[in-house]
Amino acid sequence: MARAALQIDLDAITANWRALDGQSGAACETAAVVKADAYGLGAGPVARALAQAGVRRFFVALAEEGAALRKVLGNAPEIYVLSGHMPGDTELLGQLALTPMLNSLDQVTRHFESLPGAPFGVQLDTGMNRLGMEAGEWQAVAPILLGAGPRLLLSHLACADEPGHPANAAQLAEFRRMTDGTAVARSFAATGGILLGRDYHFDLTRPGIGLYGGAPFAEARPVLRLSLPVVQQREVLAGETVGYGCAWRAATDSTIATVAAGYADGLLRALAGGAQLWAEGTACPVVGRISMDLITVDVTHLDRLPEALDILCPEQGIDALAEAAGTIGYEILTGLGARYRRSCSGGGAA
Repeated sequence: MARAALQIDLDAITANWRALDGQSGAACETAAVVKADAYGLGAGPVARALAQAGVRRFFVALAEEGAALRKVLGNAPEIYVLSGHMPGDTELLGQLALTPMLNSLDQVTRHFESLPGAPFGVQLDTGMNRLGMEAGEWQAVAPILLGAGPRLLLSHLACADEPGHPANAAQLAEFRRMTDGTAVARSFAATGGILLGRDYHFDLTRPGIGLYGGAPFAEARPVLRLSLPVVQQREVLAGETVGYGCAWRAATDSTIATVAAGYADGLLRALAGGAQLWAEGTACPVVGRISMDLITVDVTHLDRLPEALDILCPEQGIDALAEAAGTIGYEILTGLGARYRRSCSGGGAA
């Protein structure tokens, strides 16, 4: 079989959630971010496993993601939509009891006119300049919104993965100025914010990347194994080239394995020249260019070539692979393609 195999450890995801939950005090609840199809890993099985572990609140980016999640989880969990109440969202939000995080005065008007009395939260901009109401807008409508009983007040840190960055303390101070005394539940910390300490936790934290084994949560358990089947093995003589553009030339006689995956599967072309695949704990360098469906790997030093080589494994997680491509773990995760033969273990997976 030429399809690469992506194995997802649901027990590792729930263990990472428990570890992050354990960093907060008893008065602080820990939610879970499962937007972008649980960062590419499958929102259905991931959310079911997290719900079994005790998660009662989930965050998605879009109303359509919330609708899919509601079908999986049923009516009990609260599902927040970070993009708020966009045109065309009213039916999904209302029928499925999704909670939009209102980001602007336009969204406030739309929500109150089309779904009066329906649940909502408010997202505040404390310095990231991306989503949410700025201080002046919030001050103008706070009496009305607070009187209507928002479920949550939320903001997002721009530099949480840099603990010493002055923006963190500045945003924290602004969040307090905008929300102290409101008597509404507050959420400020995603994964990076959780690691900054309890001053940033408030009533609800919402880890995302840390659940899936990514930085800045260095203690996270690995979640993925991505195994690429070996399609062919060949002997390449010294001086011969491999792949498009003759980009790699063998310095000595070499054994090259061709594996079945490429940039069509989310393995970026930028990995060429820097990435490694792993054969039962032994590193094997990628040689030549990454093509659409195939990658070539130097396996000269192996005594035995296995049927598949791993590109994501305990020896090389998403952040190490991302570093080889000059990107971030988020992009590696969310870019994993649809052709993989996916399987889940643990967490009640079938």
